Amino acid sequence: MDTIEALLQKAAAGKRLSFEEALRLYDEAPLLSLGQAARSVKMKKSGKKVFYNINRHINLSNTCTALCPLCAFSVEKGAKAGYLLSRAQVEEFLAKTKKEAPNLTEIHIVSSLCPDVDFSYYLDIVRCVREFFPNIAIQAFTPVEIVHFAKISHLPYQEVLQKLKEAGLTALPGGGAEILDDEVRAIICPDKASSQQWIEVVKTAHAMKIPTNASILYGHIETKEQRLKHLFTLRKIQDETHGFCSFLSFPFLPQNTPLAKKYSITPLSAWENLRLIAISRLILDNFEHIKAFWIMLGTDIAQVALHFGADDLDGTVGEEKIMHAAGASGNSLMSRQKLRQMIKLSGFEPTERDSFYQSLEGKNSH
Repeated sequence: MDTIEALLQKAAAGKRLSFEEALRLYDEAPLLSLGQAARSVKMKKSGKKVFYNINRHINLSNTCTALCPLCAFSVEKGAKAGYLLSRAQVEEFLAKTKKEAPNLTEIHIVSSLCPDVDFSYYLDIVRCVREFFPNIAIQAFTPVEIVHFAKISHLPYQEVLQKLKEAGLTALPGGGAEILDDEVRAIICPDKASSQQWIEVVKTAHAMKIPTNASILYGHIETKEQRLKHLFTLRKIQDETHGFCSFLSFPFLPQNTPLAKKYSITPLSAWENLRLIAISRLILDNFEHIKAFWIMLGTDIAQVALHFGADDLDGTVGEEKIMHAAGASGNSLMSRQKLRQMIKLSGFEPTERDSFYQSLEGKNSH
């Protein structure tokens, strides 16, 4: 059996890890050694570049049919706190964004599984965004939402995605994956898409040349083995489709969630978050980009994560409601200057990008 040092050398060289090897590293490797190996892989892929983009988030509704125990954002139909953005409200937001962010490259839209609107509402919103911004990326609707759209429209996934693509959609975010294990999902999100449905939507999108991201939500009731199986599932899909742009790891934020109250779940430590980012970089050898999502991690840990295999801080974001409902404490809006400063202070080179990792350095004024 190889020593931990030998496995770290293998991983740092970019050689593919087996499940058993990855589990040994995750369990036994010293954190700094794991981080060093992950950083080595990151440097081979993107050198000293660390990416970010100018984006804005829209959360269309919080009224949801799923009401997952892991969620602090959604409310049931008829709840006083429920909301649904009208087209006019979206237009108002977009007009404001156009003035505030002239170099915007992406609008990111995620929502609830809203029972109050049909599929045409979402098509209309995408068309609305495209009218305001003819040339930016519209990254909208997780695979879980696509499953919901198929259900309410009685259309197959491919037709749902085709209609969204024709309306102006360019990519899907990677949310809703949580843990791709149906025993876990039966507890944390019993009334939304199954693992296989999430996978099927992603593969369908990739076949249609619609890129997506991939993600994990960890730190609730799952085991270490289930975390790693999730990562190996994503690696296998990427081998087949090459359609994932980046990987995001979301630490579970337990505040205000029914799941945390029932299972007495406490927030993860910075140590655990850095360890997951590092092992993700080592397992996902066919992913070019690993994000350290500053809203979830906090800016300090996101900076440290750049030395543990991450090469992207996501973007400026703007108004984000879902993660903040569960206890994310950072501001929702980050300036380009602040993002660049964070990257420089971490010892890396800020690299502004579009949604598909094409460098925009020098094209926009700073």
